[in-house]
Amino acid sequence: MLRFRQMRTLQKFASVHVYVHNHFNHGCHLVDRQTYKQRRSAAMSEWQALPS
Repeated sequence: MLRFRQMRTLQKFASVHVYVHNHFNHGCHLVDRQTYKQRRSAAMSEWQALPS
């Protein structure tokens, strides 16, 4: 938090970070390896399909 000069900047970063984190964090300890790999591949393909 010390690197952000304004609280508003921190809030913007945190709001974007939560969506990205939730998109890629699938909890690999809760599912088997094959399912985890399929979910990661699907998330990555969605991410790459987004317009730049």
